[in-house]
Order: sequence, then C-alpha cells, then structure tokens
Amino acid sequence: MKLSRMLNSPIVLPIIFFVLVILLGSILLHSSEKNKIGGLSWTDAAFTATSAACVTGLVVVDTGSYFTQFGQVTILFLMQIGGLGIMTFTSLSIYIWRRRTTITDRIAVGQILLHDATFNLGRFLIEIACWTFVIEAAGAVLLWLMDPVAFPPFSALFHSVSAFCNAGFSLFPDSLMGFKGSWDINLVFMVLIVVGGIGFSVFVEVRSNLARRLMGRRIPKGKGISWYARIVIRTSMMLIVLGWAGIYFAEFVGYNRMMATDDAILSALFQSITARTAGFNTLDIGGMTNVSLMVLLFLMFIGGAPGSCAGGIKVTTLRVLAAAMWSQMRGKAQASIGKYAIRENAVKKAMVLFILASMIIFMAAFLLDFTEGGNKPHLVVRGQFLEILFESVSAFCTVGLSTGLTATLSTAGKWIIILLMFIGRLGPFVLIAALQSVQEVPSYRLPEETLMIG
Repeated sequence: MKLSRMLNSPIVLPIIFFVLVILLGSILLHSSEKNKIGGLSWTDAAFTATSAACVTGLVVVDTGSYFTQFGQVTILFLMQIGGLGIMTFTSLSIYIWRRRTTITDRIAVGQILLHDATFNLGRFLIEIACWTFVIEAAGAVLLWLMDPVAFPPFSALFHSVSAFCNAGFSLFPDSLMGFKGSWDINLVFMVLIVVGGIGFSVFVEVRSNLARRLMGRRIPKGKGISWYARIVIRTSMMLIVLGWAGIYFAEFVGYNRMMATDDAILSALFQSITARTAGFNTLDIGGMTNVSLMVLLFLMFIGGAPGSCAGGIKVTTLRVLAAAMWSQMRGKAQASIGKYAIRENAVKKAMVLFILASMIIFMAAFLLDFTEGGNKPHLVVRGQFLEILFESVSAFCTVGLSTGLTATLSTAGKWIIILLMFIGRLGPFVLIAALQSVQEVPSYRLPEETLMIG
C-alpha cells in the first residue's frame, strides 16, 4: 500500500524519472567510449552522467578531448534535461499527455516552480520550454558570431546550453580561462548564467513588465514586479556585488595577482556570477587565495533563485534567515521584508533547509576525509580539508568549481560526490516530501514543554 502511494505521488515520480535519465546517460556514455584504450569505467560514466543531469559540471575526464561527438551530444541533452528541471519536464509530459492536471499535481509543481501555486500550469510550462530554447539559441548565435574559430556551431550551442542551465561543462580543457580578457564573450556567458539562475517565475514577470513598457502600455498600480521578484533580484544583485568586491580585493589587491586592471575587474565579476552556480572559471581556482575560496564557498552555498537552473539553498532562504535574525535582535515577533511579514512556516522551512544542507555537506566532507587520505597524518595532507570542503559544497550546490581534486578522487569518493550531486539537484525538501508522502499524519499532538536555549 505504501509502495503504491509512493509511486503515485507527484513528488516521487520526478525522482524516479531523474534516476532513469542518469542510468540511460551512464549507459550511453559508457558505450560511446568503450572502443578507447581503457574505455570509460562505469563509475566515471555514472559520475559524468550525474554531473550533466544535475547541471553540476564536475568532471573526471576532459569533456572536449576525451568524449566522442556522440558522447558530447549525450552530455548536451543531459544538461538540457537537468537545466529545465525534472519537475518541469515531468509536468510538461503530464500536461501534453493528459491535457489537464489534477489539483494535487498543480500544487506540487507550483510549490517548487513558483511562489504562487495557483498559476496556469500548461501555459507556464510551455512558456518555459519556448523561452529556454530561444535564449539558448540566441546565446549560441552570439558566441558563434563573436568568435567563429573558438565557437563553431556545435561548440557555441554546447556552451550556450551549459551556461543557461548553469551546468559549467566546457569543451575547453581550462574552462574559459582563455577568454578572461574578452568582454563580449564574458558578457554573453554572464547574461546566460544570470537569466538561467534568476528563476523562471521571476523571468516571466520581468519579461512581461518590460514588454508592457516597450509597447507603451500603462502598468496598473500593484501589477508591477511582485514583492517576491524584487527580493530575488535585489538579493541576487547584492551577492554579485559583494562577491565581486571580495574576490577583487583578495586576488588583485591583497595577493596582488599580476593582471591588467580591466581584466582583473572582469575576472572578479565573472567569478562572482559563475559561483552561483554555473561552474565556469576564467581564473585558476586551485591558484586562488584562501580568502577568495571562502568567498566562493559562501556564494556556492547560497546559489540562485527557487525554480531556476541553479542549486544551493537559494537566495530567498538567505533573505528569510537574515530577516528572522534581524527581527530576533530587535525583539520583534515577526520577521519582515519591506512592508510584508514572512509567514512563520516559511521561516521554519528556511532554518530546516539551512541546517539540513549544512549537515549533509559536513557528513560528505567527513566521509571524503576518510576515503581521500584518512590514513595519513595532518602534516602530510595539510590543505586538503579546504579542498574537500570546497568539493563537497560545489557538488551539493551543483556548482562544478573545483580546486583540482575531482580527477584524483578514489572510486568511493566519486560515489560520495555522485550522491551529493543527486541530492543537491533534487533538493533536500523534495526527498523529505517524498518520504512524508507515504507517512500517516498523526491525529494527535503531544504536550509541550519549554527548553532552555542559549
């Protein structure tokens, strides 16, 4: 009975579909490279497929030189599926197949894709798919026109999809380090990353409002950018600017890395944007200062907006936690942002997500310490803890940045990262909701008691 309820749950179906996509991707990648000397192991095939489907970008082999054209096309499709999101693809399939959805389906999808669960599911999902393909095509054309040698048609499309889906896969062995001084190329990537990580609902709102203004139509009072969208946009911009300043001063003022001022400004800005959570880099991550790595850790952990291609605990979680902490410091009963108070349930969810994400990352780092040098003294593996922590956050938050540890991971370490990427892409709440969907809701409440805190 419980198994039947789990299989019929609108939350569990995307998880099953996600697993099947990764399995199929693993088989295709393994078979496409089986004729090479040594071939591609099943672990490396599963790692690459999971990284692509989870739009993470961590790689154990160089994508551009190792994989055949078929393998690269497989990775491209896996990125596209992961970028649009398993919820989006599954819900779109349900809509096309049935031409209607149940209230349960609408609410389940609405709570993940949008802050408002009363939206028109069919129209919204079709708009997502159409705009995704239009933006990716535009990005590919721009990259091809700007540098047809470095970005021939397939390469341009591959990198455009990778950027918009916040995947971080590149056909160049050094990611985008060869373009660190190219403002036009960097600008295309940054725009694609920001649009892909801002959240589908926010994008639709902004597009609709811009279209009205361009057409000269008057926007009625209260019908402009919503409170939710303003929070996402302002918090995202704040993180970009703070990350930009932090990386610039850590790398080019404190460390005094030799680079032209305009290139330094561009590189710091690009790295701030891509850390949430695209995974491209124009600077050597392994050669950055510890201060810069800590800035990147913070940006990776926060990630993008809900319902977007990005991972992390999301910018709204950060904003809710900041508002809750500020209200407690001021002795206020309600946490508020602007003229609205945040519902207590949302504050609790933000706290649980923060704690749960931190615990998962800590446990993964703990296990990786065992698999990647647990039998060696600290003096021998000094500095590795930061690398392992960085790798764990990057995997869980589906970023793809690495200090160089990924390719040297043991088989056990790779499977830990695979599990981290899978959990991080689905989100801890989706997994919890899947388990809760088969549990009986208790019809009673226990007596409450006060516990001393602090």
